[in-house]
Amino acid sequence: MWWLYRKGPSGFAGASTAEEVTAGIDGRGLVAVITGASRGIGRETARVLALRGVRVVMAVRDVSAGVRAKEAIQAEIRGGAELDVLELDLSSMASVRRFAAEFASLSLPLNILINNAGVMARDCTRSPDGLELHFATNHIGHFLLTNLLLENMKSACRDSGVEGRIVNVSSSGHIMTYPEGICFDKVHDPSGFNSLIAYGQSKLANILHMNELSRILKDEGVNISANTVHPGVIVTSLFRNRTIVSAPMNTVGRIISRSVQQGAATTCYVAMHPQVQGITGKYFGNCNIANTSSQAVDAELAKKLSNFSLQIVSS
Repeated sequence: MWWLYRKGPSGFAGASTAEEVTAGIDGRGLVAVITGASRGIGRETARVLALRGVRVVMAVRDVSAGVRAKEAIQAEIRGGAELDVLELDLSSMASVRRFAAEFASLSLPLNILINNAGVMARDCTRSPDGLELHFATNHIGHFLLTNLLLENMKSACRDSGVEGRIVNVSSSGHIMTYPEGICFDKVHDPSGFNSLIAYGQSKLANILHMNELSRILKDEGVNISANTVHPGVIVTSLFRNRTIVSAPMNTVGRIISRSVQQGAATTCYVAMHPQVQGITGKYFGNCNIANTSSQAVDAELAKKLSNFSLQIVSS
C-alpha cells in the first residue's frame, strides 16, 4: 500500500484523512447539503465539515439512522455542531422535490452540495418512476436535486462573494459500461441486465453531469465549481446487496482498501480547501487532479446525457 502514501502536487496522498486535508480551514458561516450522510464516507464527511464549523444538512433515506449519526457527531465535537436531518430517497423524484421544499423552508443559503449517496443492487429493479434503479438513484436523483438547489447556490455566492462548490462522488472513470458509454434505452427497458454495467454507467453519468454543469456555469459567469471525486476502494454498506462483491472485498479489504477517514478525504478537500478555488470540471483522486477515461471527458456525450436527464425530470 506504499502508493497511498505518495503525495501529489496538493501535498496530500491517498493515505491522508479528511481531518488532515481540512486542518486549519474555517467553515463557519457556510452551509452544506450532503446526501447519504448517515453512514460511511457520507457520515465522515458530515462530521469533518461540522468539525470545521460548517452547518450540515444531512440528506438521508433512513431518518432514524440520520438522527443517530447527528447525535453521535454532536456528542463528539466540543462546542457543539450544527446539523439538520431531512429525509431524501434519491430513487424517487417526488422525494427529491419534497426534500428541496423542506430545505427551502429552513431559509438557509447553500454554499456546498455534496452528492455522495449511491446504491449497488444485485437484481434488475425499477425505481418508483420506472427507471433502472442505479441510474435513477445514482444519477437522476442527484441531477434533479442539483437543479432544484442551484438557484439558492447562485444567490448565496452572489451575496457572500464565496465560491459555491458542487461535488459528485463517483467511481473510477475507467469503469465497466456499455460500449457507447450511457446506454439510454437501458434506462427505461433494462433487458439483458448486468448490475455491474448498470452501476458503472450511473457512475459515468456522475462525472459527465459535473463536466457539463461546469461548462454551463462558466458560460453564465457563475462563481460555482462542479467537480467529481473518487474516494478509492472502501468496504462500506454500498456492497451489502452484492454478495459476489462483498465476499472478496471483506477478504482482501485490509490489504487494498483505505479507511472511511481516508475515503472521505478527497471529498472534503474538493469541498473546502483553498487550493481548489477556481478549479472546475475536474476529476479528483487521492486529493489531486486525476486522469479518467475518454468516455468521461466526452463533451458531446455529456450534453446528450444532460438533455436526456432534463427530459426525464420534466416529464
